[in-house]
Amino acid sequence: MPHLTLHSAARRLLALTAVVALAGCAAAPTVDQQAAALASTDQTVAVGGTFSYTNDVFVNYHSRHGVALVDLHGFVLRDQEWRVPLASVEFAQLKVDQDEQSASYQIDLPLRPAAQLNDIDHDGQGGIKLYTVAYWSDPFGDRETMYGWPTYLTSLRTDGERGDEVTGGKLVVWSPDAAQQFPSDFGRDNLLFTGDDPLLPLPAGYAVVDLDTRPFTVDRTATPNMPLYEGDALGTKDVSQLSYRNAFGQFFAQARLAYAFNGMPGKQPDWDGLFASIAPRVLQAEADNDARAFFLAMRDFVNGFHDGHTTIYGGDLADEIDDELYGGGYGFAIRELDDGRALVTYVMKDGPAEAAGMREGAELHSLNTTPVAEAAATIVPPTGAFSTERALRYDQLRYLLRAPIGTTAQFSFSNPGGKPQAVELTAVAEQHSLHATSIYRGADPTAAPIEYWVTDSNIGYVRINTNDDDLDLLDDLFRRAMESFEYNDVTGVMVDLRQNSGGTSLDLAGYLTDTPEPLGTLEYFNTASGIFAADGPRDQSSVTSNPYEVGNIALLVGPACFSACELEAYGFSKLTDAIVVGYEPTAGVVAEVSRGSFDLPEGINIQMPTGRYVLPDASLFLEGSGVAPTLRVPFDGKTALSDDDAVYDAAEQALLDSE
Repeated sequence: MPHLTLHSAARRLLALTAVVALAGCAAAPTVDQQAAALASTDQTVAVGGTFSYTNDVFVNYHSRHGVALVDLHGFVLRDQEWRVPLASVEFAQLKVDQDEQSASYQIDLPLRPAAQLNDIDHDGQGGIKLYTVAYWSDPFGDRETMYGWPTYLTSLRTDGERGDEVTGGKLVVWSPDAAQQFPSDFGRDNLLFTGDDPLLPLPAGYAVVDLDTRPFTVDRTATPNMPLYEGDALGTKDVSQLSYRNAFGQFFAQARLAYAFNGMPGKQPDWDGLFASIAPRVLQAEADNDARAFFLAMRDFVNGFHDGHTTIYGGDLADEIDDELYGGGYGFAIRELDDGRALVTYVMKDGPAEAAGMREGAELHSLNTTPVAEAAATIVPPTGAFSTERALRYDQLRYLLRAPIGTTAQFSFSNPGGKPQAVELTAVAEQHSLHATSIYRGADPTAAPIEYWVTDSNIGYVRINTNDDDLDLLDDLFRRAMESFEYNDVTGVMVDLRQNSGGTSLDLAGYLTDTPEPLGTLEYFNTASGIFAADGPRDQSSVTSNPYEVGNIALLVGPACFSACELEAYGFSKLTDAIVVGYEPTAGVVAEVSRGSFDLPEGINIQMPTGRYVLPDASLFLEGSGVAPTLRVPFDGKTALSDDDAVYDAAEQALLDSE
């Protein structure tokens, strides 16, 4: 049965007729209750508003934006696992102005509200229905759902440190008669909808209650204004207008308090040592009015962390500094093999290394008489911080061969079958050698987020290029791929996640199983208790009741599979008979960062995680480990130099062997 809405005051004249026609449904309020609620002509019929946002995450992930009138029964129960019935949700369009970072909406209230009744005044007599307005992407997605109550871009203010308790904002109420009551304040316990709340009478029908006034006020105008709030926790923390010292001081204090991995051995930074080394440099940069010195101090601050989500962006200033410090190369690149040797995997045509006689396949022995392994260990890459030693090591080897243009260095190497030789090379302006060993080499930023086809061996191949795109499009493309594979009766499916740098997880593996997989529990630091506390129950993967049948799964992984990609990878790895194929694990960079964005002076932004995923034994979920191959492909001289895709070939063969 379609939802009916009150579009205007004139529409209310038809209300009683519509109520009688709909009253036969078992869950509906009685005709008398509906009539009493709708008899008044001064009730609210629609709500709307315009609001601003600072964190554009929802714009990045969705092209279709909606708002929803969401049942607050879960909050009344304080049950974060209560599933909001989709049949009770009313949707409307959200109009977004990305240039102004603002949005507006209007949503008509349903003629027959389908939310749950709540005995708010605890008298055992009837009850009222409660709603918040909240952001809701793609209202027509078939797996879209919500548990508990909304806390992001909602008309209510909530406190994440107190279990998402409502602290203010506005909500929509519907009363079947004039005998119901609603709180006029929070009461002594500072909680809403508990037994000590003072009460005020509530008129029949719709109204909007303002929780920011004392006492609360009831608005019965036709279309009250209800702005949405992204929440203080989710907004970007802006200290960019402060002096260097004050900006760093405020940023440091907040970061030290809320950083996700405080208390985790090997992950918590040396806060006192960091401050002691960085603060004097910040003061000197301020005294000298030196933006470059301030940026370099902030970058060294970031390099003091041990997780790949802690990053710094400096715009043009950072580009200028990197061009100066790392703009030169010697015309060759190396990779470290499983046996520890540094193999030359790229030599630039007409570059310094080629002119000196170096060839692909050469083994590099030393730089300035220092063994390669030892020299690389001294490098602090500008791309840090890193969650794993293997990721740090990878970029140390890349930046070992970067220098200011004109720098000279001595290299010792042996060409294939040749004897060791020493040459002096001068760094020239070139980026080719740096790009040659990028973990994203060959990735096409203009490609569709998901690509798929059926191979000549009748194996389905789906490459998930990114989770940082229109999530509705990703969902549609993946389902289309599975439908194609089912239609072609494929032998099995290769899921390639090797160059997916993350975004947000969609639980795509849930389309292939009806059994949810337990994940981690998200925790944030709670300033009231002084400890990290769970932000809701333990996560589990979303699944479908009618999974696709596509045979066995071979998951292709590598170190460029990062963050949300790793959550996707974990889901696929847990499918029955799935194998994980790769040279090495995924990045091992898994945390929640939406609350940890800081704008500093000089156009600098630092992001750091404030939410961590933990297992029941309090250990970290995936962070620092990643999803490891169950079928590991050796990285040796043959695979390092081959133009063939050894991981793809191994995955394909494994699926054919399992047929």
